[in-house]
Amino acid sequence: MRGFFGIGAEDISKPMNLGALMRTAHAFGASFFFTINAHPKVREAYNSDTSRSFEHMPYYAWDSLDELRLPKGCALVGVEMTEDAVELPRFQHPSAAAYVLGRERGSLSPALVERCAHVVQIPTKFCVNVGLAGAIVMYDRLIALGGYPARPIMPGGPPPEMSEAPRQRRGAS
Repeated sequence: MRGFFGIGAEDISKPMNLGALMRTAHAFGASFFFTINAHPKVREAYNSDTSRSFEHMPYYAWDSLDELRLPKGCALVGVEMTEDAVELPRFQHPSAAAYVLGRERGSLSPALVERCAHVVQIPTKFCVNVGLAGAIVMYDRLIALGGYPARPIMPGGPPPEMSEAPRQRRGAS
């Protein structure tokens, strides 16, 4: 997959949520992770991040939106349920993107939404956990930009290659 991405959260307050989001970002190959105005107790979420993502990708802890700095050409993408947000399945991901999620029991600040190049929403009936929302966004990015072929028309996966060895193992002659 070409390009890069980072993911982060604004005003996050629960260490377990930060750890889950960081672990998932590491698993999906994020280039960096960030927080904006995170509660002091979550800035060191070492215990809740079992993949030790701090050792594998940069973590930027900005105290305010004014401090937020992204690489040149990196589009800021807000993940928020708003009337004008693009539904995630209809969104074309930028090759260089930084996804930002809101705090628990809240939304992205209006100032942050204003700064976003794009705002997307996950088409659910109500908001989901910040770690889960991040995983959905990163999975969608992988499916959209990862070079996967179109899904089969019929249920199930593509038919396995039928070589002699697999047929013999299944008892076919």
